Amino acid sequence: MSHSEAHTTVDEELALVRRAREGDTAAFGELVQRYERRIYRLARNITQNQEDAEDVLQEAFLKAYSKLDSFEGNSKFYTWLVRIAVNEALMKLRKRKSDRTVSLDDGIDTGEEIVVREVAVWGEDPEQKYSQQELRALLDEAIASLRPIFRTVFVLRDVEQLSTEETAAALGLSVPAVKSRLLRARLQL
Repeated sequence: MSHSEAHTTVDEELALVRRAREGDTAAFGELVQRYERRIYRLARNITQNQEDAEDVLQEAFLKAYSKLDSFEGNSKFYTWLVRIAVNEALMKLRKRKSDRTVSLDDGIDTGEEIVVREVAVWGEDPEQKYSQQELRALLDEAIASLRPIFRTVFVLRDVEQLSTEETAAALGLSVPAVKSRLLRARLQL
């Protein structure tokens, strides 16, 4: 995508947001269509649960719609939406305290780096050993084993391909904090 193309989509998006703000539900519907699959995938990766992901998707768009007035257009609409969705997803996890993915928060975080418990040793090329589908399942399983905050950073940067700056903005973190968490997530994976 050329720079000018990227620019028109940002302009288009701002025009849709402006129309949605003025009560044009079709314009908001178009924004939903544009991003619902990405937001669902993001929510699914964070919550590790299909029903929760569907709830998060609904709640994130409802909240975005009701808070459209507070979107100032300083960031991309998608980044703003991601911030809302991530908050909703993490709230779901906190409510679901019994979930094993959350109890990993009690892991061995010594304030230093988290000790990476297992280092995988591949005897052969993993591409040859596993099909794409199996690799995908392995990656999903590995993502599920990360603590929620590392999982979220990893998903935004490596799965959703947001920039470090966008990830920091979406999570309300500093850029160095994002880099450090991403490194720790990658080390654990």
